[in-house]
Amino acid sequence: MKWALALASLFVLAPASARTPFQAKCEDTIGQAVSVFTLRQNGYRVDHSYSFHGLTRLKGKRAPGTYVLGLTRAESQVTIAATGRMLSDPATGYECVAPRLEVNLTYLPIIVYVGREFAPGTCAYKEILAHEMRHLNTYMDFLPRAEKVVRAALEKRFAGKPLYAPAGQARNLLQREIDTGWMNYIKNEMAKVEALQAAIDTPQEYARLGKVCAGEVQSLIRPAKRKNNT
Repeated sequence: MKWALALASLFVLAPASARTPFQAKCEDTIGQAVSVFTLRQNGYRVDHSYSFHGLTRLKGKRAPGTYVLGLTRAESQVTIAATGRMLSDPATGYECVAPRLEVNLTYLPIIVYVGREFAPGTCAYKEILAHEMRHLNTYMDFLPRAEKVVRAALEKRFAGKPLYAPAGQARNLLQREIDTGWMNYIKNEMAKVEALQAAIDTPQEYARLGKVCAGEVQSLIRPAKRKNNT
């Protein structure tokens, strides 16, 4: 994380030995740097308002000649609130802060779309919904995995130690590090779930869905495909 190293240089790092009285006071009285995580998954809903043509347009990029029968869309949000106790030392003109970062990783309610051509309860509907549930579960399972990676990175960066800076600058420097570094890092980490999602939608899986239920899927979409092409 080059950005973290660059921003860390704006803080004054205390030496490992021979602590000054101010460093000893900071480390022994204001507490350790900590990161507190909140994970929130707000469930999902199933939507039947789109035709498979509409879902195909909604998805956008896809393999040529393929149609989207179902689609799962998730939107994540990341917030970081920074607090922490501070001490100042008029004699040296420095201050210290023990950062407390409250990190919230959230999914808004996930929408699972199934093309309206497929009636609930039919074999085709059940197969398409089962496929979309794989996408849904991948999102759900990924959140704690992302939290573990981010937590380790934050612990490595702050190591439970106070940060030191010239008087009046510690909080601003900490907020700058969050805004220009950690927010992008966490969002990029959350986005890695899309590679797992893409691995579900293989050509083999699309071919399987086209043949399930004794051709029921093809029998339902073939007339709509012909109508769309006329």
